[in-house]
Amino acid sequence: MIYRLRGETMRRRRKKKKEFSKTILRTVAAATIVIVVFSFALMWKTGDTSPLAYIIPGIFAELSAATGFYFWKAKAENEIKLDAKETRATTNQRNARRE
Repeated sequence: MIYRLRGETMRRRRKKKKEFSKTILRTVAAATIVIVVFSFALMWKTGDTSPLAYIIPGIFAELSAATGFYFWKAKAENEIKLDAKETRATTNQRNARRE
């Protein structure tokens, strides 16, 4: 969409779509923080530290799985970008040699 602002033609910028993997990572990180704080509050109130053996390691395992997935996905995307960049550079070099 094009609109005018003080005599200048401006293009409206589209909002970037949030990546689903980042949404997953943020949600799991927020859930981890909430569960840890809630567990600590209950342990302080009841005096029972048994959740340290089960709940806390479980939620951190979930967080590490989400983080590992995010890094794996980012690595794959970066490899694709680097391959495309390398292909463009090679094509530019070939075209420069021909001229």
